[in-house]
Amino acid sequence: MNRKARTIIAGVAGAAAVAASAGVAVASSGDDDDGNEGPDTPLTGANLDRASAAALAETGGGEVTGTEAGDEESAYEVEVTLDDGSQVDVQLDESFAVVSTETDHEDGESGD
Repeated sequence: MNRKARTIIAGVAGAAAVAASAGVAVASSGDDDDGNEGPDTPLTGANLDRASAAALAETGGGEVTGTEAGDEESAYEVEVTLDDGSQVDVQLDESFAVVSTETDHEDGESGD
């Protein structure tokens, strides 16, 4: 195979790879398994600090194990794992005030 043919094949392969990765990005931006639109967006920086502090104050301690901006129920969601292993989802509004909390029980049921 000559150099020109190899260059053309490499270019076509590269374009195919870009198109495939763009398809994955489009596919992952749709509804997730819970029926929620779009991917979860974790909190960062000052928003993470403020949301974590509010959630830990609400739960009385524990460890922040997940965060999400633009949750379907509120502006922010913070998942806290307590020392006993149970998890609490704390919903916060735009001002980082607690809107609601929900405890995930080990039997798969949830409650307030």
